[in-house]
Amino acid sequence: MMRHYAILRLLLAGFFLYIAWPVFPYATSTIELLFWGVWLLFLLLVIGANFATLLEMTRPPVMEQEEYNRRQRDMH
Repeated sequence: MMRHYAILRLLLAGFFLYIAWPVFPYATSTIELLFWGVWLLFLLLVIGANFATLLEMTRPPVMEQEEYNRRQRDMH
């Protein structure tokens, strides 16, 4: 189940990038360029964190760990 959440978050991030991509060329002022730069940096962090979770390089978020532990208890 934990993989499903990571995949859904990656799909959502991809959807946001799909929606925002056409707007990037219209950024002309410094504040607009700064906003899109920070937005892209945050998007890369979200994508990287979810790939790390998907590849099991890090522990999943606490909410998902509790669900995993509950399933383990229910199985035994």
